[in-house]
Amino acid sequence: MNETLIKKQTEEVIKKCKKKGYLIATAESCTGGMVASYLTSISGSSEIFDRGFITYSNLSKVELLGIDEELINKYGAVSSETAIAMALGAVNNSRANISLSITGVAGPSGGTDINPVGTVYIAIVNNSKTNYNKFNFENLGRNFIRQSAVYEALRMIYLNI
Repeated sequence: MNETLIKKQTEEVIKKCKKKGYLIATAESCTGGMVASYLTSISGSSEIFDRGFITYSNLSKVELLGIDEELINKYGAVSSETAIAMALGAVNNSRANISLSITGVAGPSGGTDINPVGTVYIAIVNNSKTNYNKFNFENLGRNFIRQSAVYEALRMIYLNI
């Protein structure tokens, strides 16, 4: 994944959010705050970025986002259900009117038959509407998977505002 493309997508998201009056919150697991980092790397992003939650462990998802532990136990941390719950938790625990979440397997280990390395779920909540996508990024290394997830998350925000 090309970092220049990510930065350009970030700038487009910020412009569109400013124009439409959106405030973003993020909940990130496998990307460890990378979306929040890209957003806040651009001057003026404080107008559109409220807060980011780095919820790498299952316990942090429960404690910080209010996700029911049973949901994670039933569907797994890497699932559409958990991604949606994370996005809902981010918007419900912030001043934001749009949120995104990312959960997945960035590797090189941790993959399963159901969720091999490169599996990533990204969810968006916008004015109580939820949308999610499942991605199967090519296993070209941990950094490639994480950057690809960031790019796709920013693209989803852009398309949903």
